[in-house]
Amino acid sequence: MALGNVRAEAAATLNADDFDAWFQDATLRADYIFSGTAREQHIALDELRCAKGWFGRRNNMDTLVLRGNGIITMTDAESGRTLYKTSFSTLFQEWQTTEEASRLTKAFENVFQLPMPRRDAVVNVTLYDTHNRATASFSHRVKTDDILIRPLATAHPAPHRSLHRGGDSKECIDVVIVGEGYTAEEAETFYADAQRACDEILRYQPFAANRKHLNMTAVLPESRESGVSIPGKNVWKETALSASFDTFYSARYLTTLRLKTLNDALAGIPYEHIIILANTDNYGGGGIYNSYTLSAAHNEKFLPVTVHEFGHSFGGLADEYFYDDQYEEFYFAGIEPWEKNITTLTDFNSKWADMLPAGTAIPTPTEGTAPTDMEHIGVYEGGGYMSKGVYRAFRDCRMKTNEVEAFCKVCERALQEVIDFHVVPLH
Repeated sequence: MALGNVRAEAAATLNADDFDAWFQDATLRADYIFSGTAREQHIALDELRCAKGWFGRRNNMDTLVLRGNGIITMTDAESGRTLYKTSFSTLFQEWQTTEEASRLTKAFENVFQLPMPRRDAVVNVTLYDTHNRATASFSHRVKTDDILIRPLATAHPAPHRSLHRGGDSKECIDVVIVGEGYTAEEAETFYADAQRACDEILRYQPFAANRKHLNMTAVLPESRESGVSIPGKNVWKETALSASFDTFYSARYLTTLRLKTLNDALAGIPYEHIIILANTDNYGGGGIYNSYTLSAAHNEKFLPVTVHEFGHSFGGLADEYFYDDQYEEFYFAGIEPWEKNITTLTDFNSKWADMLPAGTAIPTPTEGTAPTDMEHIGVYEGGGYMSKGVYRAFRDCRMKTNEVEAFCKVCERALQEVIDFHVVPLH
């Protein structure tokens, strides 16, 4: 949904002035298990945790800037008033597209931070498939006096250090950069790596222009062993977050499935978005919308990969690269992707149609433009891993290759909309 549409539908949206009336200054952490196969999905509540302080957005709390592959909605139990919404994507849903999911049932941890309501509330979790169809939905009541909501241990947070401070956490977006596979003796190496990652992100637009809206903090949960697991090379490490290459048997896909452990390590530290740096020179990374970015800190492509993956996790941007021999469809004719930087032309007006010069051909031919061209906006075929039927706005972009030095103007605008959604009240 375009931000303009959000504005039109959100006349009575809850903003910072309304926060104290509906919420405590506290965080409700909801831990779920998502399980199933390629054909079915199940959602179960694992545990509710709580902590003092709410460090998520205080503006536009009851609406969304992106749909994602899942939505959580909190409503007031008595009146039915929508209090809070957030959207996300998960490794579980990505796994459902793999061959393994056609013959096996698996379960995945998922953790979400919600504002603690003042009165009893109902929380609904809904998952969507690649056809934009709701495939699983689960609701549960949150009783504010529930004695089994376990307090998070926040008195002694993990070692951490400020990298960049734009302002008060109540008014800024808090990003943590977390070390994985660094021992206590490697702490200073991690903090130097984290500073490099912070500086690189803030070098790109629109982040450079929004430094005052961002806080970035380095956090180091110490690992017993140095490095991370690389199953394809028979390398296994005992690390703080159990990160591993070869996710879904893809050698360069670097993730962690231990989301409860990850979020436990951040207890007592303000955060909304997570970047994990792995202490390895093996190439790889990963980024899941509103979950985390993971990047190999000592690979030569460390910085561009980190920025690219942050585009996924922070801004919900799609990959713009594609394969000529791609046989599996990720996006479908007649269904418009929710990601802002690709289109199937089903609802192109909701994307970058307003940015095109008059007379631009759709699709746009590539003749006369170089493969690295970032000046000529158009509708170029190829994106979202598919060479046919999916289109991107520029020949090249940070979401397409590691070599380009910027996000394209469409991606930049999409990222700016996410920042504005966090910090600018809609009326």
